[in-house]
Amino acid sequence: MKPAFEFTSELTPWASKPSVHFLQVPPEVGVEIKEIPSPPRGFGAIAVEVTIGATIWTTSIFPDSSLADSFFLPVKVAVRRAEDLEAGDTAEVTIQLI
Repeated sequence: MKPAFEFTSELTPWASKPSVHFLQVPPEVGVEIKEIPSPPRGFGAIAVEVTIGATIWTTSIFPDSSLADSFFLPVKVAVRRAEDLEAGDTAEVTIQLI
């Protein structure tokens, strides 16, 4: 079983497409993630299972070119609604590499 990582992050709308929201995986977590071998995927994506509150789903995290060792975690509308999250809210997140 691959490791899980916990962090807190602020929900942010994507500048060029505000309907898309993401959480930033902090660099200190990103460094640890990069040390774990993962199968190659497009755009440097890494498959993860995410838990926020009572909601669990699978997605991918994507490298953040503006901040070394960080990743973007997209948060779909269904999750935002289920967990009552809006832009600017802080979420406690667990990601499990899959």
